[in-house]
Amino acid sequence: MDSKVVSKRFHRGLVVGKFSPLHRGHESVIRRAFDQCDEVVILSYAKPELAGCDANRREQWLAALFPDARRLVVTDERLQECSQPGTGPREIPTDDADETVHRRFCGFLCRHILGVTVDAVFTSEDYGEGFAEELSSYFGARDPGANRVRHVLVDRERRVFPVSATWLRSDIHAHREWLSPVVYASFVRRVCLLGGESSGKSELTEALALHFGTVHVAEFGRELWSAKAGALAFEDMREIAEVQVAQEEQAAQRARRFLFCDTSPLTTLFYSRHLFGKADPALEGLAERGYDLTVLCAPDFPFVQDGTRQHESFRVLQHGWFQRELARRGIRHLLVTGSTAERVSQIQEALGN
Repeated sequence: MDSKVVSKRFHRGLVVGKFSPLHRGHESVIRRAFDQCDEVVILSYAKPELAGCDANRREQWLAALFPDARRLVVTDERLQECSQPGTGPREIPTDDADETVHRRFCGFLCRHILGVTVDAVFTSEDYGEGFAEELSSYFGARDPGANRVRHVLVDRERRVFPVSATWLRSDIHAHREWLSPVVYASFVRRVCLLGGESSGKSELTEALALHFGTVHVAEFGRELWSAKAGALAFEDMREIAEVQVAQEEQAAQRARRFLFCDTSPLTTLFYSRHLFGKADPALEGLAERGYDLTVLCAPDFPFVQDGTRQHESFRVLQHGWFQRELARRGIRHLLVTGSTAERVSQIQEALGN
C-alpha cells in the first residue's frame, strides 16, 4: 500500500517570544506551528532579562521541549559573536523599543544570522498581522522571490490557556500547573545536605521533605554500596555522582518549591580521594555543582554503628574535610546542630519560609 505524504500549509513558520517563563500558552503556539509547517524557527530575546528567566534557561527549556525546532536565543554578546560588523544591529533592542524595530530585528535574525526566510508567523496577539506585513517587506526587499508572510492567530482570547507570563511571575509556585515540569524545575530551590557518617543527614533530608510537602533525593552511593556488598571500584565513583545528579534533575520536576538532596558529588569526591587516592576528572567537575543552600550537619550526637560505617573518628575526619573544602571553594553554608526537629527549624529560618 502506497503511503501518502501529507503536505503542510506552510514551509517554514516563526514563533518569537521572551518566554519568561515559557508556559503552556507559549507551547500551544509553537505546537500549532509544528502542525502547520515543515520547519519551525523559534526566536527569543529580552532586554532586560527577567529574574529566573535568563537566556541559558530559556535555551534549555526550548531545547528540552522542542528539540526539532531551529532555535535562537539571543543576547548582546551572542549577537556580536555570530554577526559580521556592518551587516545589521550589534545589540538587541530593548523591550520598550518601537514595534517596527523589533519586527525588523526578527527579520535580520532570520535572514542574516540563520540564513532563512519564513512564510508564516504564529502569535496569540493582534499585532501579528502587522508583524507579518513587516516581515514580508523586509524579506521582499532583500529577496524578490521570498514568499509573503502570513499570520496565524492562536487562542487570542486565552480560552484554552488563560495564562500570561506576568501573572505567572507573580507567584510561580502557586501557578505551577501552567508550566511544563522541565520549566518549573528551574524555579525549585535545591538544598544539599552534607555530613559525616552518622550525622543525621539522611533522617534530616526525609524530615525536611515531609515538613515542606515536597520530595527528596536519597543517597545513591549508599544504595550502590549495599548492592555491591561494599566492594566499590574506582569506576563506581563517577557513576555514583552522575546518577546522583540525574536523580536530582528528575526529582526537581516533581518537587514543590524546594528539593532536598541527601549528599552531592562533593561527598563522592571525598570518598574517591579517601579510598583510591585520586578522582576522575568528570567527578571533579560534578563536584563543582552549586546549590541554593548548602547545609553541613554537625556530628553532635552519639555515633550509631549500623554495620556499614567506619569508626566514629572517621566521622570527625569527614566533618573537618567538609569544613575545609567548603571554605576553600568559597561556598557559604549553614551548620545545623541539635535534634532533627531543631535542625528543620534552623533550615526553615535560613530558607525564609
